[in-house]
Amino acid sequence: MKIAVGSDMDTHLTTAVIKDLEKRGYSVDKYGALVGTPGMWPAVAVDVARKVAAGEYEQAILFCWTGTGISLAANKIKGIRAALCHDAETARGAKLWNDANILAMSLRSVSEAVAEEILDAWFSNSRSEDAEDIACLRWLEEFEDSTDTKSESL
Repeated sequence: MKIAVGSDMDTHLTTAVIKDLEKRGYSVDKYGALVGTPGMWPAVAVDVARKVAAGEYEQAILFCWTGTGISLAANKIKGIRAALCHDAETARGAKLWNDANILAMSLRSVSEAVAEEILDAWFSNSRSEDAEDIACLRWLEEFEDSTDTKSESL
């Protein structure tokens, strides 16, 4: 599987995560500062999120200093469910209950060891088949379709 990884900074954590992904057998495409194109975190997030929403990637991983901004920006794109995860249990729940398709992490607070745990949880879980969980996701999709909250003009 191809996976997109984007960040507004190229750090030891981004390098470690990319190596981990490649070790797991994923084909990694890099964006933003990871390819020497410094950019604002919202631009990196929107670029990658649009590619996920268009089906170029099943999922992506995004980084910024806190992880908050890049996840907020990614979630502006229709069909994106970006989850900011600081630990493995949050990543597990994001995949299970939220069917998250973008993992966001903080460059400041996530260590390489915790990132590996987060990736383990992220990739070993998939969307819940529980009727209530499916209904929640369906409701969210219908809400998203009924509102004009997602910008297409960026």
